[in-house]
Amino acid sequence: MDRDVTETMVGFARTVRAAGGAADPERVQAMLAALGHLDVLDPRDVYWAGRLTLCADPDDLARYDRCFAAYFSGATARPGRRPPPVVARRVPAAEPGGTGGDREGDLEAATASEVEVLRDRDVARLGAAERAEVARLIALLDAGAERRRSRRFAPAASGRLDPARTVRETLRRGGETSLLRHRSHRTRPRRVVLIVDVSGSMSPYADAMLRFAHAAARSGGRDVEVFSAGTRLTRLTRELRHRDPDAAMAAASAAIPDWSGGTRLGEELKEFLDRFGQRGLARGAVVVIASDGWERGDAGLLGAQMARLHRLAHRVVWANPHKARPGYEPLTAGMAAALPHVDDFTSGHSLAALEELARIVAGAGKGRAHA
Repeated sequence: MDRDVTETMVGFARTVRAAGGAADPERVQAMLAALGHLDVLDPRDVYWAGRLTLCADPDDLARYDRCFAAYFSGATARPGRRPPPVVARRVPAAEPGGTGGDREGDLEAATASEVEVLRDRDVARLGAAERAEVARLIALLDAGAERRRSRRFAPAASGRLDPARTVRETLRRGGETSLLRHRSHRTRPRRVVLIVDVSGSMSPYADAMLRFAHAAARSGGRDVEVFSAGTRLTRLTRELRHRDPDAAMAAASAAIPDWSGGTRLGEELKEFLDRFGQRGLARGAVVVIASDGWERGDAGLLGAQMARLHRLAHRVVWANPHKARPGYEPLTAGMAAALPHVDDFTSGHSLAALEELARIVAGAGKGRAHA
């Protein structure tokens, strides 16, 4: 099968999986195998190959239809109505010197251009359709954590000598000398903790930040914890375990009692450290705080708790959407108190900024905070 077709269909399967579908690797392989016997330029063949392989139960059908329409045609399927199976079709290249603009890949280039424009747009200034598309792209982010060395060992081709395995291998050979066996430390994902400010000043960005937290929870599994902070601290880890991003957001919204309220970050951070952080959640973790730094409480308390957090955590990352604005300086009392205890200071105001945040969480681009 053509490599471009394979990459396109694997990307579609990821979209279905991000929407909560059962598009596991075995089903993806089955879809690609089916397409090997069909006409990939026939929209109906592509539609049915995916529908019969990527759907595990009746609940997946409507989800699959929505994903198919959005991925291949950019349309949004109406509830209860099957979308027309339209796929991007390659257009033959125009002859040299011709006047037509129908070059091969024109449709793909236009779609990629639209996505590229959306990547750098401030999420607070998007329309409803643009927000929906950005939400879909956030769900596809790989926000896995960096890996750390475990105390446990695993067999390895080189490294530290493994006496026990070497002796066992020798005994199996009747005492004859055998190859030396080695071992090395295993690695495991480092815990990630996300604290998302849901106060009134963060309302244009809270949804995108929580969707990023859902993508991180999906990528990191049980090694990711999510909290919201405003006038009170709310643990959202269980709500964001849903595979379907919209279901996860609905559950999180129902669990947060202080949407668009005030901000007492110092008090909420102290509560987090007293109840969860000191007991282990923050110890050695990558802690991400998504907030604009407006603090109605005591900024001195926030600074003290940030210093305490910095001593416990492996790294502290602060994502402030206002950082992307021209001429921004961290002059608010809360931000000024927190910044000395931050390892990475980023914006998180757009899809591109969230992609950068994902790279930081994964351990790329480490560095001291800078304005």
